Amino acid sequence: MHEINGKKYPCCTSVTMGIIGGKWKSVILFHLIEKPLRYNELRKKIPSATERTLSLQLKSLEEHQIIKRTVYTTKPPLKVEYALTDFGKTLIPLLTAIADWGVHAVKEYAH
Repeated sequence: MHEINGKKYPCCTSVTMGIIGGKWKSVILFHLIEKPLRYNELRKKIPSATERTLSLQLKSLEEHQIIKRTVYTTKPPLKVEYALTDFGKTLIPLLTAIADWGVHAVKEYAH
């Protein structure tokens, strides 16, 4: 049994899926691999996610220290940018492997 922030997980796989699982988290993280993005840039890349869902997923990833949210207030308008943390960057090989497997699955099973 593993425990993180008071939440118990039966195995290491469930820890990973507990942090990055769900419909949108891995998609958000995949888009942040290349460069930090502003909220509206993420909205454009993931148009089928609602604003509320996207906000909640970003907040969850930030709480797990997978992404960082930087607010720039030096000049209007306010600019908010999301980027992978160093800890979040350790997920890049996993995210890439998931994406590669998805390409393989489409080739093998899409008819």
